[in-house]
Amino acid sequence: STILDGKLFILTWLEGKVFVCNPDTFEEEAQFDIRRQGWGLTTDGTQLIMSDGSAQLFFINPARFDIVRSITVRRDGKSVRWLNELEYIDGRIWANVYLTDEIVIINPESGEVEGVVDCTGLLPEELRSPDTDVLNGIAYNPEDGAIYITGKYWPRMYRIGPLKK
Repeated sequence: STILDGKLFILTWLEGKVFVCNPDTFEEEAQFDIRRQGWGLTTDGTQLIMSDGSAQLFFINPARFDIVRSITVRRDGKSVRWLNELEYIDGRIWANVYLTDEIVIINPESGEVEGVVDCTGLLPEELRSPDTDVLNGIAYNPEDGAIYITGKYWPRMYRIGPLKK
């Protein structure tokens, strides 16, 4: 989910739906059908950016939820599949790569991976349980530059920023 222009966009994984809601009341204002899985959603402040688990990222008009353009994400010339949770940070798209401990930092124009955040060992073994799942959460607070990451059923959230310029 992400907020753009005072609207909350909620992307479903398998149901092929995007719900547009009032972020204060959660009252549904609109609904769109999509023809792909919904893995991640963020915004650059103008358009929505969506992942579907492939190496593609889709830039979407928020008024009609139609695809304006797409890019293929590449690292060292090879496409990067399993792009999952997305966050737009300082002009770049951060995406965790499903089933890995990596977050890739993507140029939104070219699709090239410009950096990698290696989260290996971030959640210590003693905090893991049989329910602990994959790295899957990235959040950014533009007011203080803080970046937070977590995973499915993780008992902790970790602050890894702010970024230094």
